[in-house]
Amino acid sequence: MSSVWIVIILVGAATVCLKAVGPVVLGGRELPLALSAVLFLLAPALLAALVVTQAVGGDRQIVLDERLLGIGAAAVAIVLRLPLLAVVIVAAAVMAGIRALS
Repeated sequence: MSSVWIVIILVGAATVCLKAVGPVVLGGRELPLALSAVLFLLAPALLAALVVTQAVGGDRQIVLDERLLGIGAAAVAIVLRLPLLAVVIVAAAVMAGIRALS
């Protein structure tokens, strides 16, 4: 068995163990209120971090290009409370327009 498969199996086993820790440790009890509030905010923060790294991340450098204008247009569309499909279309149209002009 190659070292790649050993790493895949170990990461899979670690994932299963980490997922099992919560129910085993809590045993049906409710989470403390402070921890519950932090967990509630974790998903949006993680999503924002992923969006930023994909938007400005280059090959070991920060890249400022039309993707940022697309995200800005999407943010404006969200503030205007447009449907999600419209937000995606607006962002794509702005990025395509900027790419066509440059």
